[in-house]
Amino acid sequence: MAELEGLEFGKSDFVLLDEVTMEQFMENLRLRFEKGRIYTFIGEVVVSVNPYKQMDIYGKEVIEDYRGRELYENPPHLYAVADAAYKAMKRRAKDTCIVISGESGAGKTEASKYIMQYIAAITNPSQRAEVESVKNVLLKSNCVLEAFGNAKTNRNDNSSRFGKYMDINFNFNGDPTGGHINNYLLEKSRVVQQQEGERNFHSFYQYQMLQELLFRSDELLKSLYLQRDPAEYAYTSQGASASNNDSLCHKAVMAALKVIGFTAEEISSIYKILSTILHLGSLQFTNDGEHVIIVGEDTVKHISELTSTEAENARKTLLYRTVATGGGEVIEKGHNEKEASYGRDAFAKALYERLFAWIVGRINSVIEVKDYNPALHGKNTVIGVLDIYGFEIFDNNSFEQFCINYCNEKLQQLFIELILRQEQDEYQREGITWQHIEYFNNQIIVDLVEQPHKGIISILDEACLTAGKVTDTVCLDSMNKKLGQHPHYTSRKLCPADKTMEFNRDFRIRHYAGDVTYSVEGFLDKNKDPLFQDFKRLMYNSSDPVLKEMWPDGKMSITEVTKRPLTAATLFKNSIIALVDKLACKEPYYVRCIKPNEVKSSMLFDDGRCQHQVAYLGLLENVRVRRAGFAYRQPYARFLQRYKMTCEYTWPNHLMGSDQEAVEAIVNQHGFEDDVAYGHTKLFVRTPRTLFTLEQERSALIPILVLFLQKVWRGALARMRCRKLRAIYTIMAYYKCYKVKAHFWEVERRFTNVRNMADYGKSVEWPTPPAALVQFHRITQHLYRRWWARQLIKNIPPSDMAEVRAKVAALSALSGERVDWGYSRAWERDYLAKDSPLTSTNFVRITKELKNKDQYSQILFSCSVRMLNWFNNTKDRALLITDKHIYRLEPKKHFKVQKRIPLDSVVGVSVTSGSDQMVALHTASQDDFLVHLQRGQLNPNQDRVGEMVGSLTDHFTRIKINFDIFWEACGTKIVLYTI
Repeated sequence: MAELEGLEFGKSDFVLLDEVTMEQFMENLRLRFEKGRIYTFIGEVVVSVNPYKQMDIYGKEVIEDYRGRELYENPPHLYAVADAAYKAMKRRAKDTCIVISGESGAGKTEASKYIMQYIAAITNPSQRAEVESVKNVLLKSNCVLEAFGNAKTNRNDNSSRFGKYMDINFNFNGDPTGGHINNYLLEKSRVVQQQEGERNFHSFYQYQMLQELLFRSDELLKSLYLQRDPAEYAYTSQGASASNNDSLCHKAVMAALKVIGFTAEEISSIYKILSTILHLGSLQFTNDGEHVIIVGEDTVKHISELTSTEAENARKTLLYRTVATGGGEVIEKGHNEKEASYGRDAFAKALYERLFAWIVGRINSVIEVKDYNPALHGKNTVIGVLDIYGFEIFDNNSFEQFCINYCNEKLQQLFIELILRQEQDEYQREGITWQHIEYFNNQIIVDLVEQPHKGIISILDEACLTAGKVTDTVCLDSMNKKLGQHPHYTSRKLCPADKTMEFNRDFRIRHYAGDVTYSVEGFLDKNKDPLFQDFKRLMYNSSDPVLKEMWPDGKMSITEVTKRPLTAATLFKNSIIALVDKLACKEPYYVRCIKPNEVKSSMLFDDGRCQHQVAYLGLLENVRVRRAGFAYRQPYARFLQRYKMTCEYTWPNHLMGSDQEAVEAIVNQHGFEDDVAYGHTKLFVRTPRTLFTLEQERSALIPILVLFLQKVWRGALARMRCRKLRAIYTIMAYYKCYKVKAHFWEVERRFTNVRNMADYGKSVEWPTPPAALVQFHRITQHLYRRWWARQLIKNIPPSDMAEVRAKVAALSALSGERVDWGYSRAWERDYLAKDSPLTSTNFVRITKELKNKDQYSQILFSCSVRMLNWFNNTKDRALLITDKHIYRLEPKKHFKVQKRIPLDSVVGVSVTSGSDQMVALHTASQDDFLVHLQRGQLNPNQDRVGEMVGSLTDHFTRIKINFDIFWEACGTKIVLYTI
């Protein structure tokens, strides 16, 4: 880390100083301030000096430089400690907190804003809408709380006049899921009174009340009954005037309110409440003799209208107090002029205090973690950011400064507990050689303030509870008696020679930050914090729902007996104790802020002022403890778990006697023996460089281990998938086998008795086969049909087989295109030998001659035909088709052969799809002729075309001549070609 910045900028870590002396510490601090290096480390503590100017060290590029880097890799910066807290929270799932401390004007508020901006910038890389919404509300809440809780003081233009602790909740991914804000001790007395040169809260100047009204319409101005000059109002005319920045700040606050989710009605109620407070300051009271009256009744009407109450009720509340007597009787007691003014101011302070508390609660309702389930969403971790008022020493220090300085004593005590005392105690417990460092323990000052029965708060509470007229002076006397021997308490009565204190008014406490003189005037009233019940009932009965919500205690009856409320000091003490307990259970990170001068100059470094702050912040002791001690410590088991992959003897699991031996193996392998110490339960590492080296090696190994784990896991997944596939295929195989067998069983069941059925099972429906048996099913059906045909054919006499074959051939050739082709009758084939007894003798004789001459074997078809010649004349002829030739015969000339065509020269036969008997014979020599088959004298309706086609087709099939059958359009008829 020291190598990151040149020596001309000084030492970036005070631990690296040559000698730990105040002179060297201050010299290094001054040098870095003058060189523009406002941040310096003390180990993991960041020391921040207010530069009193804008610095270009907070941009996106700087954020990227610090994102995910170790604390020692970059120069000191707020971003470094913010990232360290975030990494500790995310890596170890441990709640962390960032405590920002320092006196007023040291830059605590700005530091908290930069830390919040950094956390918002490095989270939610996936830009999830719900996470971005939470981040925006968390960031914008700062703007709103500054407007209502900060004010200009003589030391600081933007001084926090309240304490703020914000918890930011994160899910297991490290993205913010919500948060919660706690506010502590708003300085409400500032509402009615400010010191010279100071202002009221920013809200009175930003929120459309005064300066900004110059840019608003007269209608809004008229509706709020306001003037444009802050000097017109008692509560804003005591200190400094409005600033030129109020207009810009107002726009930012308005935008923030809308982002957070305030409705237009709620914002309007805020306007009205602030207007009411200003009008209350303008109220004047006077005596008209016996009674006190209000000067200017119009103001009361304005107040009643703005608070949505009855004007008469508002007037009575301001002038009278309702009191319940012991007998239950209720009476009205009129105020004197002083009491009326006191009640008015108390009411104004209470209004603003409750408005501020309501705004904080409203923000909390938006950012709170909703619907959180640890089992579903994982562990919910927290980063806390504390921005609370710093140590204050004014010319006139009152009750508020007393509480603020007590708070800083408690925080300093926490710092001592966590950083100094616990550090040394842990070394002693672990048996580490240690040189004791002397430091101031401020427990004695804390006890002075909060010790039961003896502390200042107890004395104040006792005085407030005492019946009768107990004054601040009486309370001071009681403190002198009980605390007179305390080394850190004194007063003018106890030290008469000290003329810096007034008799019966002042007392002094020697705080860790210096001596502070307090004026006891007003202590009891501010501790009692009285507000007449009448004001509470008036606000509770308002028709404005926002006001009514702010005053739930106004519903109590005047005669109702209630427990005495706790005093302001006790409430504050309890809240600070709870805050310290909350911080103590988290891993703390510190930002110690230093104010370089009192005149807000970016050039001036006041040695005396800064040395005083360094002393009371305990920074020198912190350096000594850090140099003498160890920068890092971790239980052996956790150290081993994180770094065991960097050593071959400990990865993945060691076989040594104990975790300590395994840790020693890791340390020895890396050569860090001289930079560590071994405690009873923990390893202590002296320098951050050792830890940084281990982290670097671990970061380099993690991707390799991830790849190895991915490989193993992917292999396991692949094997699981393989086993599942094998199981699936086995199940599929058995299932397919079952389906096949089931199909066979079903076919067997259905076709068991088909042999005995009349139709041999033709009417039996086949079961649907599984996909694997579709082709087999078709083959089986084909085999069945062949068997079925065989069963039918085997009963046919051999003499009829020729006719059956011919009919089958005709059926195949005609393909159902011809409706009636004579399949239902017996086919004679040789019709010329049988149709007419007169001519059959001559025909038989001729056929014998032709058989002897042409040597044919059989007559395929013979029939009387009618022919059409080229001259459209018809003639009766006879057609004889044998297995050798086709003959055209002349019946009238004793069947003389007119034409002989070899059968093998026929290339086709054409028939029509109608019922006519037309047949065209096509030859290879294109010597075609067209005939009309005569039906015969005995059967005039007999169709012989099918018989002729079947006989030819059967003949060609048996002699194994290939032929094709096709149809084409021919006029209005369909012609079948058989080749």
